[in-house]
Amino acid sequence: MIYSVYIIFSAKLDKYYVGYTEDLMVRLAQHNEGISDFTSVAQDWILVYSQPFETREAARKREIEIKKKKSRKYLEWLISSAG
Repeated sequence: MIYSVYIIFSAKLDKYYVGYTEDLMVRLAQHNEGISDFTSVAQDWILVYSQPFETREAARKREIEIKKKKSRKYLEWLISSAG
């Protein structure tokens, strides 16, 4: 199974959200359906970045690394460098 670390963006909120999942398209749909607490206030989330991992542990570790940066500038750099 492949796990993905992902970044989604809401234009309505002008915010990014970082997470990891084993099914990226289902998880994106859940964010837009209001299932996740943080993302439930908007329904315009779009996928702007994803990175695959072979294990849940590796994906979770990368998600934590990204979140620890606490930097919008870093997120935007990461997104633009993946292009």
